[in-house]
Amino acid sequence: MTERLGIVISGSLDSGVEVRLDGAVSVEDMAVGRYVTIEGQKQRFFGMITDVSLGVTDPRLILTPPDVADPFIAEVFSGTSTYGTLHISPYLTIGGKADSLLEGPQTVKTVPSHFSAVNLATDPDIELVFGQEDQERFWIGNPMDMETKLCLDLEEFVTRSNGIFGKSGTGKTFLTRILLIGMLQKSKAVNLVFDMHSEYGWAGSSEGGQRKVKALKQLFPSQVAVFTLDEENSRRRGVSTDFVVRIGYDEIEPEDIGLLRQTLNLTEPAIEAGYQLRRKFGKNWLQQASEWSDSEEIGEQLKEMNIHESTFQNLRRGLNTIRRLPFTEPHAPTNAVQHVLEHLDRGTNVVLEFGRYRDITAYVLVANMLARRIYAQYQERMEKAMGEEAARPTPLVITIEEAHRFLNPSVASQTIFGTIAREMRKYNVTLLVIDQRPSGIDEEVMSQMGTKITCLLDNERDIDSVLAGVSSKSGLKAVLARLAPKQQALIFGHAVPMPVPFEPREYGSAQSYKDFITTNRAQRREQAEKDIEDLWER
Repeated sequence: MTERLGIVISGSLDSGVEVRLDGAVSVEDMAVGRYVTIEGQKQRFFGMITDVSLGVTDPRLILTPPDVADPFIAEVFSGTSTYGTLHISPYLTIGGKADSLLEGPQTVKTVPSHFSAVNLATDPDIELVFGQEDQERFWIGNPMDMETKLCLDLEEFVTRSNGIFGKSGTGKTFLTRILLIGMLQKSKAVNLVFDMHSEYGWAGSSEGGQRKVKALKQLFPSQVAVFTLDEENSRRRGVSTDFVVRIGYDEIEPEDIGLLRQTLNLTEPAIEAGYQLRRKFGKNWLQQASEWSDSEEIGEQLKEMNIHESTFQNLRRGLNTIRRLPFTEPHAPTNAVQHVLEHLDRGTNVVLEFGRYRDITAYVLVANMLARRIYAQYQERMEKAMGEEAARPTPLVITIEEAHRFLNPSVASQTIFGTIAREMRKYNVTLLVIDQRPSGIDEEVMSQMGTKITCLLDNERDIDSVLAGVSSKSGLKAVLARLAPKQQALIFGHAVPMPVPFEPREYGSAQSYKDFITTNRAQRREQAEKDIEDLWER
């Protein structure tokens, strides 16, 4: 049953419409972020409350307020001399008076007429706009103050790079786990997760960190492989890993060092010296530069390559920092990139846990190295597929934390992650970036993010960065500023028809695990039945 709120009294397409509340409706029951429908003369509009305010018919009431201690006096003034107003941003039209749909919800191109009735949106309205959970759509949570399920088309979600933002402690990790599970179940993409804090592989921390919750491998053991840089740490946590990653000095290239320039305190000439050493000594350049002991020989070689002694020593200090990382060695026994690709090709999602090696040097080095080489393989396969009509590689989503380290303005144009974000799945690879400082990410990269999910942000620059280029920015800013400190988020962009503030679905209880697993089994059974039908039809 619809609940009438009031009528439209003014507005515009650009700034939204003003609604005067009926006298029987309490302004205190209204909240920013709630959904409404507006019954226009020819169309039905779907929008969101972005502001709540108070009004009076006579300005003198503000200067000399009446005595409302008497309930009768208060009731007389309420709704007549005083009233509440809502500011509403209409986003979609969802049909006409006869409830006929125009090929689904359409982007709003006009405004409702004066005195159009405004109602609270119902569960069927939400389902009409965002769809119901099915083989493509995944339940990610519930709209504010509603019980209906908010569903996201994950197949559409993975067609572009996306971002999850929010200050520390707002629930970004839980949101990421839910989305990774959704992609695992509902999309054709596989995931490569660079798991800095070991939260997505075998087990993660609950809100507040008091207990452990199951992560992807425990819920979907046959569809997830856990790789590790720290075998000892994994063994101590009782995690059964599928592969131990080792990085050989001979695998590291100057391009892998360039991203670490600020972290290792390297100068630009030192980075250039790395390229010169690579040309002269080939794959063993790093070991050769680090182990040079003959000062006379060093001087002659540097003079020949036109490298200043101080520049070389600056580079050498940085290379020695890398060599001290416990997972690096002269020659790796196995090729980590090949093992990752073999799992991805089989449709197995890969989570690389860093264990104790949470130093940003280790994270940036390994994530950049593996991503560059895997992307090169995908590029080669896609070009071959386009030229020879061969099978395309499985779509890949690469998840990175501390994204501003890879995508800040000074390095975004040089890193593989900046390239992937700008190319928008040209080679079947996209990003899922997680960060608490979106203002640190390059503006061009942020503009290429298809869908953004943001928890509470309290820094003005971060808020402006996330909402850059969004229509009705001021209204969304008000919604974002009023999110709860935990377990509330705003999603907007390519994969949703309109912005949605929501509460993520529960994660961490036995029932939540059962819901995730049951959904996955039902989907696989339905797919198997469809495959059998297709086989018989042939």
